Amino acid sequence: MVDKEAFFQQIVAFTTAVHEVTHTFTKDIKPDDITPLQYGILEYLAVSQPVTLSQISDCKHISMPNTSREIRKLCEKNLCEKFDSADDRRKQMICLSEEGQAMMNAAFERIGGRFLERMKGASEEEWKDIQQAMQVLHTKVFY
Repeated sequence: MVDKEAFFQQIVAFTTAVHEVTHTFTKDIKPDDITPLQYGILEYLAVSQPVTLSQISDCKHISMPNTSREIRKLCEKNLCEKFDSADDRRKQMICLSEEGQAMMNAAFERIGGRFLERMKGASEEEWKDIQQAMQVLHTKVFY
């Protein structure tokens, strides 16, 4: 029988480690002319677009007025765009602009390089094990 309390503590430790590694991978990636919050929004857009303002607000834990203000600033910097939803004209969707996509592609390329450096000594079997573990975590825990 699985000790659920010990397992939960393992999840907490794992989640903390994910945040620490994410910080290491993304350190010095953000351009100087955007805030950390704006970068976080752009990163979310890069992997989830198109999204609504409320989805950004929920994901980034910021109020709707603050979300609207940050999206307006990012649109002014030509890093994202708003458009009406095809399903509901009252709903606006947000996605990266070409310039925003290019910026995030460059950021992810640098992050990918840091990831590969960390994984440098891993065997083919370890790569497969890690991939399998990530698939299980994604479908069972982080969905």
